[in-house]
Amino acid sequence: MPLATDRPAARHAREPGTLPRSFTALASVALAAVTGAAVWMLPTETDEWATPAQAAHSGGAEPASGGGSPAGRRSVVSGEPAAEARSASGSGVPVSPPGAASDSPASPLSPAPGGPSGFVTFVDAVREPLFDLPRTVRPGDARWFVLGHLTAGRNGCTPGWGGVQDPGTVPVTARLDLLRAMGGEAGLVFGGPMGRELASACASPGSLASAYRQAVSVHGATHVDFEVQDSADHAAIVRRAEAITALQREFRGAGRPLTVSFTLPATGTGLSPRDQMMVRTTREAGVRISAVNLLVPIRPAHAGQSRLRPVAAAVRAAEPQVAEALGAPTASGLVALTPVLVSPGDLSPADARKLVDFTTRHDLAWLSTRGATPSLDVLRLLSSPPL
Repeated sequence: MPLATDRPAARHAREPGTLPRSFTALASVALAAVTGAAVWMLPTETDEWATPAQAAHSGGAEPASGGGSPAGRRSVVSGEPAAEARSASGSGVPVSPPGAASDSPASPLSPAPGGPSGFVTFVDAVREPLFDLPRTVRPGDARWFVLGHLTAGRNGCTPGWGGVQDPGTVPVTARLDLLRAMGGEAGLVFGGPMGRELASACASPGSLASAYRQAVSVHGATHVDFEVQDSADHAAIVRRAEAITALQREFRGAGRPLTVSFTLPATGTGLSPRDQMMVRTTREAGVRISAVNLLVPIRPAHAGQSRLRPVAAAVRAAEPQVAEALGAPTASGLVALTPVLVSPGDLSPADARKLVDFTTRHDLAWLSTRGATPSLDVLRLLSSPPL
């Protein structure tokens, strides 16, 4: 019987240096709770644009609706792309007050005064010459538009809308003063899929700067975008960079800074190596680049998959590339997104909410669309304030 009386003592006995079982159990519970919280806080990047069925299956929630475009922000300066993105041609927001003029060397970390933000409406001034800019803006709205495309005219090194109509002669540009009086703003897009780029037509940086200056002055623009089609033409890259650098220096000296962005196609691997090199070369030549706008085509998706998933993949792949090309520590505020639509149905209201949420969470410089015009419901969700 002594064995029976010794069992309780044996059960409670423990080796010297070991913790009591109650303490160990409590520590295990605490560890599990902390681990669960950490896992819950991890970003669900792979499912951020999952379809509702996928989200329900994985236990994830739909992204916050965010009925308007992201708040206006000011950024810091700073595989071969799909053919659809290069050939597509619509779819503004507060302007920060101009910063002080400065002739100091360009730095990727210098502030970019003004420039597009929020939702930016693209207007094809060649195909939609009668587009009524002020009609889409309520008094006090600070909405941004960009007008394209300016290419080489009949005389070579002269700017023209689609290479045909002289600056200031297209009806859509005749109401820019009224647009600005109502609080809106419009920038210009050089290059694009139609016509010859001015950087290729002009023989010297000086003549190219004069062509850019003519278009910018006629339209009173404070922002210009360059939709480059051929990043393999090194001579044109250098001419363009030198011309823009001279123009920005000139405008800064006049106390009217000129912001500059580049629009380039992106795929699941981000920007092409040539486009990355072009941006880097341009920045190193002294151009202050406020953002790189990514043209990403929206393609049909397989059943149960989101059409926006490839768009998100393109942005994530391009972000470190843009940061490196602009010499910035991160791509925060340096990347803009422009999905290219084939038909209005390519973007649903649910897609629009996800795009706005994605734009905000990734701190993108602005959001726009090209190609087919989205439905009014989608535009209302993308725009802030509503159209």
